[in-house]
Amino acid sequence: MTAHAASLSTPISHRDDLFFGGMGMIIAVLVFLGFAPTFFLAAHYAGPPLSALRIAHGTLFTSWIVLYNVQVLLIASDRVRTHRALGVAGAVMATAMVPLGIVMAITAVREGHAPPGIPPLSFLAIPLFDMVVFAPLVASGIYFRRRRDTHKRLMLLATVSLVAAAVARMSRMVPIPPAVVATGPLFYFGVGDVLIIAIAAYDLITRGRVHAATLWGGAFIIASQVARLAISGTDGWLAFAERITGG
Repeated sequence: MTAHAASLSTPISHRDDLFFGGMGMIIAVLVFLGFAPTFFLAAHYAGPPLSALRIAHGTLFTSWIVLYNVQVLLIASDRVRTHRALGVAGAVMATAMVPLGIVMAITAVREGHAPPGIPPLSFLAIPLFDMVVFAPLVASGIYFRRRRDTHKRLMLLATVSLVAAAVARMSRMVPIPPAVVATGPLFYFGVGDVLIIAIAAYDLITRGRVHAATLWGGAFIIASQVARLAISGTDGWLAFAERITGG
């Protein structure tokens, strides 16, 4: 423990439990608000019947969010053995999420689904790159599972990397000013970036510096956002998106 952290009155492990648990709950709320009309409360919104693919995708990705929060609670209650056992299930789950996420993204574009004002082929860059970012963050988190501080930050960042798609759909549940919604990717990437900044700020407060996992993992997510914005409207990307969607 650093001198800076030792000077704070609350034990650092307890502070971590509160912070990482709180971040997990924030992500869960964002995901619920984003996908309530099309998944969680689809029957209430009288939308079309959910396909088997959409049910599988929604169930698996929701299970990841639930699992993340359960894992934080297990560490908080010092149930490390159960945490590690569930970690195996989490690794299997993450492995399945990547191809399923790609298939769901392509299917959604074929059906013409995208946030208002954004062409579906351009929007495809968002969910596809979500999987490109999610997979290595989870893999790194698993690799560094014996380095607790590194592991927990990488797993949190992997989960943060999934929120953009939910935030992009939140305007049906939350009275977001139209001017904010109109900014498109700047809005739904921005919410995730605020979460990354919160992790960095927490590191500074509790450790006196930003943890390397936060720095590099956060930079990886933000760099992917810049890349998506740079390529999503290009002829090359649109041709690629049209090819893989059969458009």
